[in-house]
Amino acid sequence: MYVYILGGFLGSGKTTLLMKLASMYTKRGEKTALLVNESGEIGVDGATLKAEGYDAIELPNGCICCSLSGTLQSALRNIEKDIDPDVIIVEPTGLALPHKVKELVRVSMIDADETFIIGVADVQRFDDLIRKKEEFFTMQMSHADFVLINKSDLAKEGQIEEITSWIKKKFPGKPVISISAKTEENLDKVYEMMR
Repeated sequence: MYVYILGGFLGSGKTTLLMKLASMYTKRGEKTALLVNESGEIGVDGATLKAEGYDAIELPNGCICCSLSGTLQSALRNIEKDIDPDVIIVEPTGLALPHKVKELVRVSMIDADETFIIGVADVQRFDDLIRKKEEFFTMQMSHADFVLINKSDLAKEGQIEEITSWIKKKFPGKPVISISAKTEENLDKVYEMMR
C-alpha cells in the first residue's frame, strides 16, 4: 500500500489534482482511498469525491497534523482495515505541514510500503505567497519528494521558469514539474513518478 500526501497552500489546486490521481489509479485497476481534511465546517471536497464514486473519508473542522492528529490515525487504521486499498491519497488542509502528516502515517499504518509527499505550488499566487509566507511555504515544500507547479495554463510568459528557478535554488536536486491539473498538461509525467 502506497500513501501520497498532497502538500500545498490553500487554493493551490490540490483537490483537482487529487481527483485526477484517483482517476488514474482507478483506471489502472488499483483500489484507491482518499482522505480529505477541510479546515472549515462545510466539507465540499468530501461530498464531491463521494459523488464521483470514490472511497473518501473526510476530516472536517481542524488540521490533521495538529488538532486532529488522533482522528487522522484512527481514520488511517480504519481505511487499512475496512477498505484495504492499494493506494491512499491524503489531502491535508492548506495550512498543514505535510512532513508532520507523513510522520503520523508512519506511526499509524501497518502495511504502508512507502509514503510520499507531493508539493503543489500555485503559479498564480506564487509571488504573493513568497512575499507574505515564504517561511511557511518553504516548510511545506521542504520534505516533498517532488514539487508540482500547478495552473500552468494560467501562467504569464516566463513565470514557470522563474518559479522553477526559485524552487530549484531553494531545494537543489528536488524534481520540479510544471502541470495543469485542470487541463491535464504534463500529468503523464507525474503518473510516471508515482508507483
